[in-house]
Amino acid sequence: MKEFELKYGCNPNQKPAKIYLANGEELPVEILCGRPGYINFLDAFNSWQLVREIKEALGEPAATSFKHVSPTSAAIGRKLSDELKRACFVDNIEGLDDSPIACAYARARGTDRMSSFGDWIALSDVCDETTARIIRHEVSDGIIAPGYTPEALKILSKKKKGAYNIVQIDPSYVPDPIERKQVYGVTFEQGRNEFKINRELLSNVVTANKTLPEEAQRDLIIALITLKYTQSNSVAFAVDGQAIGVGAGQQSRIHCTRLAGNKADNWHLRQSQRVLELPFLPKLGRADRDNAIDVYLGDTPEDVIGENVWQNYFTQRPAPFTTAEKREYLSKITGVSVGSDAFFPFGDNIERARRSGVSYIAEPGGSVRDDLVIEACDRYNIAMAFTGMRLFHH
Repeated sequence: MKEFELKYGCNPNQKPAKIYLANGEELPVEILCGRPGYINFLDAFNSWQLVREIKEALGEPAATSFKHVSPTSAAIGRKLSDELKRACFVDNIEGLDDSPIACAYARARGTDRMSSFGDWIALSDVCDETTARIIRHEVSDGIIAPGYTPEALKILSKKKKGAYNIVQIDPSYVPDPIERKQVYGVTFEQGRNEFKINRELLSNVVTANKTLPEEAQRDLIIALITLKYTQSNSVAFAVDGQAIGVGAGQQSRIHCTRLAGNKADNWHLRQSQRVLELPFLPKLGRADRDNAIDVYLGDTPEDVIGENVWQNYFTQRPAPFTTAEKREYLSKITGVSVGSDAFFPFGDNIERARRSGVSYIAEPGGSVRDDLVIEACDRYNIAMAFTGMRLFHH
């Protein structure tokens, strides 16, 4: 297949639309089911690059959940704790522990479930039946992977009444080293961002604390590769082999850090017994549960536990999770890593990051206020590496 005609572009009024290779060669994908659209393919090709690079850097299966050309999370295939399984709604998935690629997607989808509603999925490895059984229960637009087992393809092909988008990519495909795009009729040309993110990138530790354990290096690599395919400005928090909070597309870096930090906090709080034991109505769907949890943990919990509304969600009225209780719970969190796609210009980013348990940071450096940022890290015994490499993505 040398070209694929799309229903329309980003919006229904943008026609005609298609994808093709400028050199006239065959496209590196096969569409096994459905009819992916313009934004679907933007998500597909960006998300595939992300999981391919994580697999290459760490040697473990990887998955990501994408929405509107940015990842909500990315993860490698580590087994989930019982609490995390419940928080991710996968405690009923038989054989989960035996499938690293299913564990990777369970983590990626479960990180920021509100943002992942209607996601695009990318897997570094062949999609197996266990992964397909997770996807079957979720609202999703489509998936890209290097292959599918017959059982997985059978399950996924039934989603959306047979219209679910299933794309298979040739893992050996190597794109042209020069990329081009048009904006307002003007062609932009640049070399592809082929910069390799690995442990060597973390060797310049500029803080008093020079210790970057193996686990922290792994998490920082995941955070940085995630940022490489996240709309800038962007900041990513990571722990235990997954990105747990992504702040994307903000004009101010502190807003990126706050957004990512708040998402990371929610990820931790959703694993608390207070949230895991919420007495939901049996009939309440997954999306409604996700929304109720998000509101319950937010600034207006009365919207779901108020006097006249709690009956819509719960069998009995939950007690509020007070600000003081949430702070106490989060105060025990440590060992979180954070990456930034450009330098932190002010120490306020460090102040916000440490409130979410951050112990390790990787950022390019190069600000005129680097000394103040290092000083803030030293104040909290945070180890920070300067990578010297910006990772803007637009």
